[in-house]
Amino acid sequence: MVQRNLGLSIFCHVVLFVGAAMVCLPLYFAFVAGSLTVSDVQQTPFPWLPGPHFIDNVVTAWNAEDFSRLYFNSILVTAGIVIGKIIVSLIAAFAVTYFRFPFRMTAFWLIFVSLMLPVEVRIIPTYEAVADAGGPLRWFFATIGLSGFIESTTGYRLEAALQWNLVNTYGGLILPLIASASATFLFRQFFLTIPDDLCEAARIDGAGPIKFFWDVLLPLSRSNIAALSIILFLYGWNQYLWPLLFTTEKSMATVMLGLKNLVPVADAAPAWNIAMAGAFFVMLPPAAVILLMQRWFAKGLVDSGK
Repeated sequence: MVQRNLGLSIFCHVVLFVGAAMVCLPLYFAFVAGSLTVSDVQQTPFPWLPGPHFIDNVVTAWNAEDFSRLYFNSILVTAGIVIGKIIVSLIAAFAVTYFRFPFRMTAFWLIFVSLMLPVEVRIIPTYEAVADAGGPLRWFFATIGLSGFIESTTGYRLEAALQWNLVNTYGGLILPLIASASATFLFRQFFLTIPDDLCEAARIDGAGPIKFFWDVLLPLSRSNIAALSIILFLYGWNQYLWPLLFTTEKSMATVMLGLKNLVPVADAAPAWNIAMAGAFFVMLPPAAVILLMQRWFAKGLVDSGK
């Protein structure tokens, strides 16, 4: 039975208001800075009330870095990362949960150990792999002697056809980031909570592995997929290091790189008002996703804990 305590309720509300203020106050000051002029931003003390120039600063920031193109790149790359991670993680979790094959748990623990290897640690080999995606195939064909055989019989050099460079491509921005050990682990833990009787009933009804996966597991995993999609969307949208190192053409940059270019540097005008205005429309998609899908996010977390 839930007992109402006035003192406890007041304390909880005070804690909530203090936490909300700590989160929202920096955002409010960023909004204020984005609505002022350069001279107003440099005032001491800093103004507490917003100015009338927010729309003008937003237009200036948008046009300064061609954010229409950067938005398109970020949305495409983020959607590819979310979809790719969900698909790969579901298939991997399904395999290690419902199939019995040699070194099954070894494969799972290798996936789990990769949680300790973020992109920053493996950035150099990942870049080399993407810059020369055909390298492993060339090595394999050379090892088995197939490349020499094809060249001697047809005059066609297999090595020349396998020079695949994914730098400055959407595939290069997406593919190295679609593997997710954490999502695989969470899906596996959820699959373990599904009763074995359900799998046996599906087998008795004549359902094969693919049909069981498609008609039973996927509908049951909708809440988990929605919750993970939000987390993965934030992960993909906020990617900075990989696009920074991987893209050399401005047309392939993302919004985070465009926002970085708005930040004033040495010997440049201190246009913090433009940078803060740009930060607001850069954070709109993640904020909209969280607000629209918060019910699914909470439901997915609760279902995962059952």
